Amino acid sequence: MKRGRLRVLLGAAPGVGKTYAMLEEGRRLHAEGKDVVVAVVETHDRPATAAMLEGLEVVPRLVRRHRGIELTDLDLEAVLDRAPAIALVDELAHTNAPGLAHDKRWQDVQSILDAGIDVISTVNIQHIESLNDVVQQITGVPQRETLPDSVLRAADQVEVIDLAPQSLRDRLAEGHVYPAARIDAALSNYFRLGNLTALRELALLWLADEVDTALKNYRAEHGIDSKWEARERVVVALTGGPEGETLLRRGARIAGRAAGGELLAVHVISQDGLRSAHPGALAAQRALVEKLGGSYHQLVGDDVPTALVEFARASNATQLVIGVSRRTRLKAAFSGPGIGTTVVRESGDIDVHVVTHSAAGERMRLPRIGGALSLRRRLAGLGLAVVGGPLLTALLVATHSEESITSEVLSYQLLVIVVALVGGLWPALFAALLSGLTLDYFFVNPLYTVTIAEPAHALALVLYLANAGVVSYVVDLAARRSRSAQRAAGESELLATVAGSVLRGEDAVPALVARTREAFNLTGVRLFAGGTLLYSDGSPAQAGPDTPLATVPVGTRGTLELSGRDLAASERRLLGVIATQLDAALEHSDLAETAS
Repeated sequence: MKRGRLRVLLGAAPGVGKTYAMLEEGRRLHAEGKDVVVAVVETHDRPATAAMLEGLEVVPRLVRRHRGIELTDLDLEAVLDRAPAIALVDELAHTNAPGLAHDKRWQDVQSILDAGIDVISTVNIQHIESLNDVVQQITGVPQRETLPDSVLRAADQVEVIDLAPQSLRDRLAEGHVYPAARIDAALSNYFRLGNLTALRELALLWLADEVDTALKNYRAEHGIDSKWEARERVVVALTGGPEGETLLRRGARIAGRAAGGELLAVHVISQDGLRSAHPGALAAQRALVEKLGGSYHQLVGDDVPTALVEFARASNATQLVIGVSRRTRLKAAFSGPGIGTTVVRESGDIDVHVVTHSAAGERMRLPRIGGALSLRRRLAGLGLAVVGGPLLTALLVATHSEESITSEVLSYQLLVIVVALVGGLWPALFAALLSGLTLDYFFVNPLYTVTIAEPAHALALVLYLANAGVVSYVVDLAARRSRSAQRAAGESELLATVAGSVLRGEDAVPALVARTREAFNLTGVRLFAGGTLLYSDGSPAQAGPDTPLATVPVGTRGTLELSGRDLAASERRLLGVIATQLDAALEHSDLAETAS
C-alpha cells in the first residue's frame, strides 16, 4: 500500500490562522470532489474557525475519563475504519489522553499515513524539539508538548502560515484569539511585539533551512554541480595568515548585499598535518566569523585549490573570496602557479574575488640576512671555519701531489657545507672565501701567491660562495620552520588547556583568567569591566622595574591587567586570542543574565 502524504501548516504563534487555513483547504478539496474528513480539530471557541466546519464530515471524538475528568481525543480506529482520502488533524504535537494506543498525536498521524491516507496538520514553531529552549528564552514560557524534528522534516510539504506581529496583536485585542479575560495578560506577556517578531523569524528561518536542505538533496540526486543562485553564498578561504580578518569582512559585505546572504569560512589542512597555520590567528578569525553571523568549516586535503572549489560547489556557493598570494615574485617564478591562480582556473561559474591586503608579497624581496639561527650557532660556525680551515690545510699540504687537486677542492667544499649547516650564511661565506684563497695560495700554480689569472679560478670562487649561500639559506629556512613548529605546539597546548578547563565544568571567565596567569607565569591577572573588578587571580603587585603592569583590551567590554613580567611579542599575540575568548565569554554571560 502506498504511504499517505503529510502536509504541515507551520505557525509562529497561536492565532496566526493555521487551523482556519487547514479547514479552508479541506473545504476547497471537498468542493473538488475529494473524500475529506475532519479527524480532529481544536476551534478554541473561535466563531470564525467553527464556521469553517460547515459542510465537512467530522469523525466523532473518542471520550475517556481520567481522574474524574472527561477527556476527548482523536479516535484513531474510527479514522482508519472510515479510510478517507484526506484527513485533517489539528495540533500535531498534542499529547494524547492516558490509555490510548499512542502517547502523542503525531504517532497517530504516522498510523494514518501508513494506511495510505493523506494528512493535513498544524503545528507551532515553539513545539519543535530543537527550538524548544530557544522559544523559552524568548518568551519565558516553557513548552511541555514537543514534536521531534525528524517528524516535521519527513513531511512531504511544510508551509508557513504567516501573519505580521502587529496584525496578530490586533486580532488578539479584538477578541479573535482568546476570551476577553485573557487578552490583557496575553498582550503584555507572550504576545509582546518583540516576542512575536523573534518567533516569526524563527519560523521563516526554519523553513528556509528546510528548503535549502531539499534543494541540496535534489541537486545531489540529479548530479547537478553547477551553482543555483537561489541565495548569495560567499565562501572565504582562510590560511591562518594576517590577511584573514580583511577577507572575512570583505566576504561579509558581499553576503550582506542581498537578503538571506550566507557567509562560510573554510580552512584546509593537509592529511599529514604538515601544513599548519598559526593557531592563535585561526582562533581569532573563527571568533570573528561567529560575530559576523557566518559559519566556520575545516577541511582535510593535500590539494588546497581542489578542496576549496569542491567545498564551494557542495555548498552551492555563488562567490569565493581568496587573498592575494603572500609569496614573492621570485618564489612564485620557481614554484609555479599559486593557489589563487589555480582556484580561478578551476572555479568555473563561481565568481572569485582576489582581495589584496597588507601581507601580500613584495617585489623581489630577498631573505632576511639576520636569519633564524641563534647567535650561539653562528659563533660556532665561525669558530669551525677559523679552526677547521687551517687544520684541513695542514693535512692537505702534507699529502699534496699533482693528482690530488680534485680531492683537495672537494675537501674544502665539504668544509664550507659543514660550516653552513652549523652557522648559517655569514660563517659559510667566510669559510668559502677563506678556502678559495687558501686553495689558490697552496695548491694552484704559481704556488704561494694569491693570483686569480684564469677565468676558471674566478668561477670556482664564485661557485664556492654560491654553494655557501644556498646551503645556509636551506639551513636558515629549516630553523625557522622548527622554531615556528615549537611555538605553534606550545600555543596549541595552552589553548587546549584553557578550553579544557572550561569543558571540565569551570566557569568560563574565571577559568580563562586563572589559566592566563599560569600559562604566562605572571604574579597576578585582574579583569576589569566598566571600571569594576570582576575577577582576580594571583597577587598583582605595584608597578616597578621588576613588576611591570600591562593592560590588554578585552573587546569593548573590559580590560585585562597583567603584572609580574613583560611579555614577548609572540606571547602578546597569543594573549590577544585569549582576550577574544574572554570577550566572547563575557558576552555569553551577559546574554544569559539578560535571558534569566
